[in-house]
Amino acid sequence: MRLQAQRAKGSLTATRLYLVRHGQVADGHTHRYHGHNDVGLSAAGEQQLHALAAQLQAVPLAGVYASDLTRALMGAEIICRGRDLEPQARAEFREVHFGVWEGLSFTEIAERYPEGLEARFRDLPNFRIPGGESLLDVRARALPVLKTLIQQHEGQSFLVVAHAGINRVILSEALGLPLDHLFRLDQHYGCLNIVDYFPDIAVIRLINGGVNGVVGQGGP
Repeated sequence: MRLQAQRAKGSLTATRLYLVRHGQVADGHTHRYHGHNDVGLSAAGEQQLHALAAQLQAVPLAGVYASDLTRALMGAEIICRGRDLEPQARAEFREVHFGVWEGLSFTEIAERYPEGLEARFRDLPNFRIPGGESLLDVRARALPVLKTLIQQHEGQSFLVVAHAGINRVILSEALGLPLDHLFRLDQHYGCLNIVDYFPDIAVIRLINGGVNGVVGQGGP
């Protein structure tokens, strides 16, 4: 840790990101790679976000943002209830575009596109799914928007409801973790991550918590 960053942690107010994964998707759609396919939440998925909203009720939020896909935007709307906030949709926070794999299960992808699946695991950051995106593509579209929000909400807290893939890219960047290791970060439905941003450093306060873990409302 550089000296400047260490001093910043002790003297500056962090910009805090509450990063949420959408709740469980509608029945019949779980365990599939939906990507940009627009599916809603199941009753259980809505309940997960209601529970998380209750846990975050006392947390002041300067803004709430979400992917423009229904499953994420619904979660943001639930969290905004009772607050003087409207969720703002950002298409850049959409899930990875899985191209020809969208709507398929892992087993179906392995059966239909075994060579492509093997190639993806050989070079996870760079492999572009036919008709879709690579992880580097995702990082290039999502991180500039996140950076703008961090600057816009300097010294405040804001919340983003997104997807497992997007969340892992954001967390990998904050941790300095190569995208090759992205799947070491679990993101269950309705989970909460907390990241504090200081000059030159991000500090992870919580990963994959929330409805099944500790919210961590304490200060930086």
